[in-house]
Amino acid sequence: MTASADKIPLKLAVLTVSDTRTQEHDTSGQYLVDNLLAAGHTLAARAIVKDDIYQLRAVVSQWIADPGVQAVLVTGGTGFSGRDSTPEALTPLFDKHIEGFGETFRALSFQEIGSSTLQSRAFAGLANRTVIFCMPGSTGACRTAWEGIVRDQLDSTYRPCNFASIVLRGVQDPR
Repeated sequence: MTASADKIPLKLAVLTVSDTRTQEHDTSGQYLVDNLLAAGHTLAARAIVKDDIYQLRAVVSQWIADPGVQAVLVTGGTGFSGRDSTPEALTPLFDKHIEGFGETFRALSFQEIGSSTLQSRAFAGLANRTVIFCMPGSTGACRTAWEGIVRDQLDSTYRPCNFASIVLRGVQDPR
């Protein structure tokens, strides 16, 4: 459900967590970039970082301190395999956790992959008025998160509420 008010574009960063992907082979990150641009937002930054707690924290800490980044989309590192450490790396940075993101993502994902969705540790939070959505590394999971949750929550016209209004609150000229 979308209202007729003018949509305010946000400045987003995309982080791919992977020990093997390169920009050329990053279909999940590219999916997110293509869709955020199609939705009228701006790509403020993009990076691929190895699954290392301290490297992940360093990049995301820089972005949440940067007023030119209002939202961060993270793909990868949310499973249970040996090096998956995105939740451990990023949740300490959060001022508030958005529990409903992981719950809703897994409910949507269950319709697609059944009980395998239990192995997803998708999560989200707010840090320094920057919203951070962390989703699994597959392009299909990014599509599920974007189409089912993230696109609407980054749309300033989406009602009854959205996270765009939270990150924009207090910004003098958000355009």
